[in-house]
Amino acid sequence: MNKKHLFLALLILGTACWGLSFPITKMAVTGVSQSIFLVYRFALATLVLTIVLFRHVSRTSRKQLTGGMLLAIPLTMGIYLQTSGLRHSSASQCAFVAGMSVIIIPLIKLIVYKTAVELRIWIAATIALAGLFVISVNGHFDIGTGDLYTMAGAFCFAFYLIRIERYTAKGNIVPTIVPMFFTCTVITLCVALTERHANWLPDTRGFWPGIIYCALFATAFMYTVSNMSQRYIPAEKVAIIYLFEPVFAALAAYFLLNEILSWRLVVGGILILAGTMIAEIRPKKKAVTKMA
Repeated sequence: MNKKHLFLALLILGTACWGLSFPITKMAVTGVSQSIFLVYRFALATLVLTIVLFRHVSRTSRKQLTGGMLLAIPLTMGIYLQTSGLRHSSASQCAFVAGMSVIIIPLIKLIVYKTAVELRIWIAATIALAGLFVISVNGHFDIGTGDLYTMAGAFCFAFYLIRIERYTAKGNIVPTIVPMFFTCTVITLCVALTERHANWLPDTRGFWPGIIYCALFATAFMYTVSNMSQRYIPAEKVAIIYLFEPVFAALAAYFLLNEILSWRLVVGGILILAGTMIAEIRPKKKAVTKMA
């Protein structure tokens, strides 16, 4: 298995971790400050990755430190805004709006960076987004405060993925990972300190298990794999793979919460899989045989 296929498999596994983190995070932040939850989540992820990647951390240059700090800004904003969106809107609408990053990425590349995107990527993104729509949206789709928060977060994630792609094209992304998450911790800590009545030691049932799971799997593992994979996989393809998240979330809800697997999940999942395959399959060019 070459590195591209390996990271593709790891991305899908990480997306499953994200899907499982949805009900876990929902329980963890109920009645608790989301800023404090994110502080602990980023802090634990930073600690673990400092140990795992110590060889790279000890050799981090000033340029890599600055790069990680700059990458942390859109990442923190994306996570914070989309968490805020869940507080103001239904999960189904937030999932659909968050999935808009699959369309936002090629648009940003085209408009801001003047980078052409292949037609098959546009087709793949549209099909996968349709699958996400089938899974996530029930009833009337109204744009509310939560949707605006989530859309803003989707733009932040899109810029984050593009910056990761451009950074990996220039050099090794690994030394920037720990500085990035440390900066995420500092940013969320500054926000949390403005909340005068926030409880820093919540005793709710799901808070601390949620911190451990989200820090280790949904943050340290997933974002490290995501950053490293973009040396081999373009940002728009990574965004399409991320659309598997609601599929895994629904499966997690089925096994953990005894929810029913609907026809929406089946049809939407097939569309997302089809979109991913279209993005990955590149038509072979026919060899031209010259006449003697």
